Amino acid sequence: MQHGFRMPAEWEPHDATWLALPHYRNDWPGKFEPIPWVYAEIIRNLAHRERVDLIVNNAATESRARKILDKANALSDKVHFHRWPTDRVWTRDSGCTFVIGAEHVGTAASGRPGRAKLDRNASRLSAITWRFNAWAKYSNWKRDQKISSLMAQSAGAREIRPGFRDKPVILEGGSIDVNGQGTLLTTEECLLSKIQQRNPGMNRAAYKTLFADYLGITNVIWLGSGILGDDTHGHVDDLTRFVSPDTVVTVVEPDPKDPNYEPLRENIRRLRAASTENGNPVSIVELPMPQPVIFEKRRLPASYANFYIANGLVLVPVFNDPNDRVALDILADLFPDREIVGIYSGDLVWGFGTLHCMTQQQPAV
Repeated sequence: MQHGFRMPAEWEPHDATWLALPHYRNDWPGKFEPIPWVYAEIIRNLAHRERVDLIVNNAATESRARKILDKANALSDKVHFHRWPTDRVWTRDSGCTFVIGAEHVGTAASGRPGRAKLDRNASRLSAITWRFNAWAKYSNWKRDQKISSLMAQSAGAREIRPGFRDKPVILEGGSIDVNGQGTLLTTEECLLSKIQQRNPGMNRAAYKTLFADYLGITNVIWLGSGILGDDTHGHVDDLTRFVSPDTVVTVVEPDPKDPNYEPLRENIRRLRAASTENGNPVSIVELPMPQPVIFEKRRLPASYANFYIANGLVLVPVFNDPNDRVALDILADLFPDREIVGIYSGDLVWGFGTLHCMTQQQPAV
């Protein structure tokens, strides 16, 4: 049942970017101290372009945040604070997915996902509140599970809870990427894994129906595996991203001995065989990988594909690597009307995510 929703592309105008201030030190063991300052730099750049909705645990956390932002010249009236307790700060995955459209669905009185009465006076902004379970890896996720509904309420968006066989659908925002015209990118490793399957019983056809019903998707491009070190089991936002309705950037590894070499080659083969929703071939731009980022003998998911597109701006993770400049130049050519800003993420990635993982856009309506 298609409901008339559309998930806008990330480069379409935003009303705001949502972030959550880091506080869980165990996500960056031994490296937590610089992380709030990295966030301050991100917020400083974003607040020049759009509102920043910043989630903090409580009044004391807000007070500390204000001091940090003030010292970093990042505190402004564009930063709006929300005192909501969180477990972690990966808002792309725990937060809602905002969509636009005139028709709404909701939760029936029985508590099961179902169609709700159309409210023609309601905002065109709706929020898909997927179920979040911390990637089926961690026990502390119950506060994060509530964040998507709180975001929807704050934004004045109608909340929608998709279900499959009377169970809420588990999905993280980092597992999908869209061109805003009807095509979606995802990976088999993430959504179809036999080991960490999010939604038992859901196959390609079921996901295509889900994406059509709630995101306005008519065409799904399935890639294979994610990069080494990604503890989400293959999120696409570390691999391949739309940069226009018919163009993607996709990361490549030139070293045949690197474990990422063959999986990334396979993803390019799939992209070459793919098409957009109108049947046209996908234009492919290769993005290099940085040299392996290793900390405490663990390979981390460092990738230039984890950039974030904001109003007039693209924030790009960089790693003090020779390929930093190559990646920045490629993205500058693809986004000539936006400022390209590199954010040092060598410490941030120790939390197994960078700029796209921590952000969630709220589209303008």
